[in-house]
Amino acid sequence: MSRIQLGASLSEKLAQTLEKSIRQGTLKTGEKLPTENALVDTHGVSRTVVREAFSRLKTLGLIETRQGSGSFVKALPQPDARKLKLIPDGSVDAVLKVVEVRRALEAESAALAAERRTTKSLQKIKQAMRALDKAVASGGDGVSEDVAFHAAIAQSANNPFLLDTLSYLNQFLENATRVTRANEATRADLEEAVRHEHQAIIDAIEASDVKAARIAGTKHMLNAAKRIGNADPAFWSSQGRALANRLRRDLNTKPAGIPPKKSKL
Repeated sequence: MSRIQLGASLSEKLAQTLEKSIRQGTLKTGEKLPTENALVDTHGVSRTVVREAFSRLKTLGLIETRQGSGSFVKALPQPDARKLKLIPDGSVDAVLKVVEVRRALEAESAALAAERRTTKSLQKIKQAMRALDKAVASGGDGVSEDVAFHAAIAQSANNPFLLDTLSYLNQFLENATRVTRANEATRADLEEAVRHEHQAIIDAIEASDVKAARIAGTKHMLNAAKRIGNADPAFWSSQGRALANRLRRDLNTKPAGIPPKKSKL
């Protein structure tokens, strides 16, 4: 693993480096992660950065901490590729369809979290929200923090099958989230709308209001789809298109045709 460069969101960069090592199998299931001291020396970062990176990985369900022993790589779900084929083609339509998948999952995750959340899991959700706010305030895209926020909600739902499904889908959700957040970052009012939607989900979960949580989760994803569908054509033809191409390239799929300027929802 290469040394982390100085700059913003060091914990995010370290978490992404470790996540890549886990998903590529460099760090194998059951293997103990390097100690805090080792990561500090290797990457030239502080202990706080290492701990924040570990926290992100735990939220994503990639590692677990064993008291007195350290942190270890968790087993990644291995769905049957013949039954589950998810190959977004880089088009705006593909991004919208991934958002549709998220809508189904996020709404139920929020509802279950409202029903089953504990004081500790609620605090983790709020902590993830603060991390997202901090990332946006510092000029970051907030993608990893956004994914971690929704993962914290799924963890609060206390359903291991849901967690495994989201863990597998993260490779697709994070890229789609990168497109939606890049579009939202083009206007301050869109960023604020997203924050209000996230807060509505938290408020419903904290109030243990299952119905309100499900509605808030659904509304958030419906609005995410609308924001992409109504994106300025200039955004899609430049930044959005480049991000979608990155999504396609990362998944080794064939190029798609030029996407429509605006999708009907």
